[in-house]
Amino acid sequence: MMYCLSQAMAIVPVTVFLTASFFVLFAVSKIDAKNLKSFGYLVTGLLWLSAALIFFASVYGSLARRNEMMNLKRGMMMQRQMQQMPPMPAPDGKPMAQQKGK
Repeated sequence: MMYCLSQAMAIVPVTVFLTASFFVLFAVSKIDAKNLKSFGYLVTGLLWLSAALIFFASVYGSLARRNEMMNLKRGMMMQRQMQQMPPMPAPDGKPMAQQKGK
């Protein structure tokens, strides 16, 4: 549960980056200098790239964690099934417990 909450908290930096990019684009629209406009668009692109990177890393982390939990659950089920199964006979047909006493 805590892990899912930490993955959901990735929305905070994504929101901050997207909000900052909005204000950078707003400032770029008011500027007449071509060099500053280019720099503003570059900064905006980097902010969007950072937001996308954080978002997709969070999604990947959530999916990877879910697969890890599924594999752990599957492994625990297999152990439980193995404990309930009778022991396999030896190739000569005698149970393994009788062979140990030879």
